[in-house]
Amino acid sequence: MKNSIKTILFDLGGVLLNLDYQKTIDAFIELGITDFDQLYAKAAQTDLFNQLETGKIFPRQFMGGIRKMSKIDLKDSEIINAWNAMLLDLPDHRIDFLRRLCNQYQLLLFSNTNAIHLAAFRKIIQEQHENAFLLEELFERTYYSHIAGVRKPNKDAFQYVLDQEGLNPEEVIFIDDSIQHVEGAKQVGIHAYHLESGEVEDLLKSIGIHGDA
Repeated sequence: MKNSIKTILFDLGGVLLNLDYQKTIDAFIELGITDFDQLYAKAAQTDLFNQLETGKIFPRQFMGGIRKMSKIDLKDSEIINAWNAMLLDLPDHRIDFLRRLCNQYQLLLFSNTNAIHLAAFRKIIQEQHENAFLLEELFERTYYSHIAGVRKPNKDAFQYVLDQEGLNPEEVIFIDDSIQHVEGAKQVGIHAYHLESGEVEDLLKSIGIHGDA
């Protein structure tokens, strides 16, 4: 299979960018939304979050929805800080690996994200690496769900990326830390792999994908 692969499609959070969903859950609980873990989790979420991640609502509407849902008059800054609490760092060794891979493969990024998180992780990357648009430089193209209007695990979302790039799914590998996204990619014929733990570099090496030395 290795020789037939031309494109590697990466998820962002949990694969490249370190995440801790519990930090956001804890932050909202501290603000008084004691059932936040039932509203939002890695595996599932309520429609308010889906709408934000597909660009159907703007951040101000999302924050209004949080206030309405919680019946708590939270400040915008409190909601934004709690929502961004899950975002951690983008380690140097993953950046180095991507730089080596791009000499051999087309690299694409497909992230379920939103305008609030996009601004936040660009700020994190700017502070860490002095380049807010580092991801756009590492990848040939980046697909963010709130801009594309489609989100994983819907198979139509993966078909959208394939169509935009003119790709043969048999020549594509996809890596994600959410099993439901992996299954969605497989529905359109992409070779998809679940990163349950450890490093994405090790997972790719296990299936014969190595970056240049």
